[in-house]
Amino acid sequence: MRTIYSAKILCVTMLLAPAVTVGAQEDATKKQDLSREMTLEREYDPSVQDANKVNTLPAIKEPEVRKIPIDYSDYTIATEPEKEISLLPSGDIMTRMDYNKRRGYLNFGIGTHLNINGDLGYHILNTEKDKLNIFYSHRSTNGNVKYIQLEDEKVKAKINDNLGGVDFKHAFDKTIFSIGAKYGYSAFNYYGMPIDAVSSADYASILERADRNTKQVNQTIAANIGFESKEGAAFGYLLDLGYVNFSHKYGLGEPAEGPTEHTFDVKFDLNAGFNGNMRVGLGGQVEYFNYGLPDETRAVDGSYYTYEFENHAEIMLTPYYKVMGDNWNVKLGAKVMLATGEDTKFMASPNIAADVEVAEKTQLYLNAGGKLYSNSMYETSLVNRYVNPTRELAPSRNWLDAVLGIKSGVAPGFWFDVFAGYKITNSDVLFVPSRTFMDDHFGNFSEAMGDVDTKRLFVGANLKYSYQRLFDITLKGVYNNWKANYGDTWVGGEPNAELEHAWGKPEMELTAGLTVRPIRPLEVALNYYLATGRYTPVGGAETYKMDNINELNLTATYNFNDTFGVYAKLGNILCQKYELYYGYPMQGFNAMIGVNINF
Repeated sequence: MRTIYSAKILCVTMLLAPAVTVGAQEDATKKQDLSREMTLEREYDPSVQDANKVNTLPAIKEPEVRKIPIDYSDYTIATEPEKEISLLPSGDIMTRMDYNKRRGYLNFGIGTHLNINGDLGYHILNTEKDKLNIFYSHRSTNGNVKYIQLEDEKVKAKINDNLGGVDFKHAFDKTIFSIGAKYGYSAFNYYGMPIDAVSSADYASILERADRNTKQVNQTIAANIGFESKEGAAFGYLLDLGYVNFSHKYGLGEPAEGPTEHTFDVKFDLNAGFNGNMRVGLGGQVEYFNYGLPDETRAVDGSYYTYEFENHAEIMLTPYYKVMGDNWNVKLGAKVMLATGEDTKFMASPNIAADVEVAEKTQLYLNAGGKLYSNSMYETSLVNRYVNPTRELAPSRNWLDAVLGIKSGVAPGFWFDVFAGYKITNSDVLFVPSRTFMDDHFGNFSEAMGDVDTKRLFVGANLKYSYQRLFDITLKGVYNNWKANYGDTWVGGEPNAELEHAWGKPEMELTAGLTVRPIRPLEVALNYYLATGRYTPVGGAETYKMDNINELNLTATYNFNDTFGVYAKLGNILCQKYELYYGYPMQGFNAMIGVNINF
């Protein structure tokens, strides 16, 4: 294992989340009939992050049964590829203003390493029946990086992310109509430290040969239209039609044109109530993926750039039965899924949820489900933008995702959730660094290991305490026990053999936060995140233990009135050095100042 030298690092990750700022302005008293937000994707966990958090390893999903409001988010993942790690933002971007009194908002922040945040949006219509919103968000960063593994080696790391869109929603007497569109533009360079396990050249030669300057460009054009019955209708229905056009400008290097993915999506649900507290229904989804591939391109050295994609469909049917009691709820169902193509895959999983109030404000709950994760080009780029753009990932088949827990808010201001769960996934996605590259290639792109099955046993607790708006405390810890095996059709090794590690998956995660409001206009937030036990292969049989993600952030916001506020952020106060993916160091200490205006 290579010696790790001291290095000052620059974080270059970010996520676009204009939906948070848009949603923050909606009057909660007007949401009863319009509670389901416009969407171009499926579910999301709304959070706002900075330009220094553009790429975010996925986060463990809260084991909580709730209807998630759906809205625009650049980090929204259509089929939710499994999320393990979520890097904390350096505090909330927006200050704690009362957005309900304003139709528009403007946020602008600038900081060290040329980190820039910008959000602009306006509610053209915002009535009980009609909502028409437009928005635009920008996140960018540009600065030098020093690799953790090499001494005094710098490279420019650049990201420029933009997302804009419009959505409209109208509430008829019995139906909610939604329509929307968005456009996303993301430019970035593959600045990661290159590896060439088959080359005997020294690192100076390898670094010179890799293309770390050319900017890859990902573009997204998306639209959807949908109809949905209002909540509580005797006969419920949902129909959503969506389209996503996602493209890479380049393949593995500038000489090669990139592929384009067209996704056609239909979601539906039909359900009916009977006996007062029961409901039976059938939900489903059909997705069709069509790829536009360039011709094979000959590189300077005579090698070819090839593309490995296959047009295919993915189908899911979900029959279910629900019953609601005075202090309990039960949902019984199943998911039947099919992925077509050369290697057709069929799977079925449970779709069960139950909760019961075992004491005052205390609930015991159980969820057992499963899912087919498409791992499309678009979805995968939102998890890891540096993934190989020329290879299709097989859908991940999650046979079981079960969690059992107890949560309670019995004490004033105090809430806790203690849980344990087990997850089984075939063809899981484990990102590893590319081990070789040719001339004109990007030097360090992520490869996704195919045909690897994982099992995850996890236990955790989530605690929250608030005291009279003076301060809030949050603490969440999760311990994961991972097992990974090669699949039955693994090529290049022994099928079903166990991997040394589930590459890139964290063993433990700890999230803590403290928010203090000493005076009414001022709020100070301190956030901490820790992720340990991550490993990656780096060539041959060599295993590399990645540095722990160990980040402490401080944010102070001051609101002069309900129109104008300012904020200041200090990120990675402990000046820790770590990588999101191998060879891609994150930012060290960083600072930002900004303003928020509501109009």
